[in-house]
This record gives sequence, structure tokens and C-alpha cells, in this order.
Amino acid sequence: MSALWLIVLTATVLFIVFLLWYGGNGAPMSAQEKEQWLLKCHTLYTGTENAHLIPDAQRLLDSDDGKEFIMHNVVRYRPKALYPEGSGYDSDPRAADMRYGRIIFPRLLRYACHPVFIARRMGGFMDYEGAPEWHYVAMVRYRSRRDFFKTFIRENDNAVIHKWAAVGQTHVFPVQSVISFIWVRCAVAVLLVLVADVAIRLLA
Repeated sequence: MSALWLIVLTATVLFIVFLLWYGGNGAPMSAQEKEQWLLKCHTLYTGTENAHLIPDAQRLLDSDDGKEFIMHNVVRYRPKALYPEGSGYDSDPRAADMRYGRIIFPRLLRYACHPVFIARRMGGFMDYEGAPEWHYVAMVRYRSRRDFFKTFIRENDNAVIHKWAAVGQTHVFPVQSVISFIWVRCAVAVLLVLVADVAIRLLA
């Protein structure tokens, strides 16, 4: 096999492996799998200040179709980070949120999930009376609801302390793309083509 065809074959295999990992069109969770996740939520949250997450988890499980989705988040920071006494962390909520991000980002990538858009609020427009003054918007791509639960529903989760220390209010809900100019698969394909082209030129 010539070097040229070896490069083309390698790039093609890498792209196929990426597509399989990136997924986005899997099978829905079974009823038993949904029950297991809901039971885990009950075990983790019943009787705690996060008990409201149990019905939230139920709604998310009920809407499972096995496909990729975007989780839309709007966040308002606390005036000061609310850590347990003696934690040793400072009172900056943005620093707490960054600590949370450093822990959660590797988990997201493990399941081919990633942020697609993060933006700070720049002012107000058409706000209703009493609307929270959100500090930022984040949109995160998940390969499936199954992967969302794998990422966040964990015992002894060391990320939770930072998240709730930082966040005073939040509104989170899943959305499905209707029109999107974020083409991750296309971008990876173009990158592999460019790398293969450079490799071929170096061998020429």
C-alpha cells in the first residue's frame, strides 16, 4: 500500500471512530434503566435541599428518545459563594463556578458532550417584572439523556459543592436544534482532510 493511500485510510478510519464516539442517534433508555436512574436520584436527593431534582429527573427521563440534545442553562450567581463552614474556599462565586467547570469538563468529554455556547449578559431588554438578572447563558451538547445522567448523577460528587456554592438561581431545560450553524462533525472532517493533505504534501 502506498503512503498516500495509507494516509487516506488512516484519516477515514479516524473519522469513522470519531462518528461512533460522538454518536447522537442512539437507542432510548429501557423502562428498567429509567427506573434505576430515578431510584438513584431518590437515594441521593430525598430529604436534602436538592429534593426538587427528583421530579426534574423524572421529566427528563420521560422525554428520552436516545438522541442528542442541547441543555440550555441560564445562571445567576450568589452575591457571595456559599461554601460549608471550614471548607477553606474564598467567597467569590465566579471562582467557585470555575472550580466546578474544571471538574465537570473532563466528564463531559468522556461522553462526547461539550459546551457549544457560553455568553455573559450584556444588559437588559424586554424583561418581565421580577425577572432574575441572569449573569450568563450556557448551552451544552449531550450525546443523549443517558449520558447526561452518567455525567451528573453520582455519589460523593465533588463538583456539587462548587456548583451550588456559586449558583443562586438557575433555569435549565433541554432543547432540540431546528436551525444550527454549529457543525462539529463537518469541522472534524475538514480538519482531518487538512491534516491528511499536509501529510501527503510532506511526503511528495
